[in-house]
Amino acid sequence: MAYDEELTDRFRNALDGLGGIVEKRMMGGVCFMLDGNMLGGADRQKTGEGRFMFRVGKDNETEALQRPGAMTMEQGGRKMTGLIFVNEDDCDADSLRRWIALALSFVGNLPSK
Repeated sequence: MAYDEELTDRFRNALDGLGGIVEKRMMGGVCFMLDGNMLGGADRQKTGEGRFMFRVGKDNETEALQRPGAMTMEQGGRKMTGLIFVNEDDCDADSLRRWIALALSFVGNLPSK
């Protein structure tokens, strides 16, 4: 994963006005934290493919995977339940807001860290 300024700015702008958000460098990209809990982020792979990542939680995963461009996050060959990658081409401004809303429905109910 590598930092991508354009994708990070798109994510940041979609979060504008939401309190409790902090940016944190993680996994080679930038993740956005809500009250200390990871909400999502953006990166660019070595192949050049840009993608967003959303923490939707296990209960929202089936719904999330039905959306265009969604795939379960894998790290080291292991599927990461409740974490979804979405290709940048499948995530316009409206769908980005809907993805963030889905992630907020999970992360917003977690206790603050």
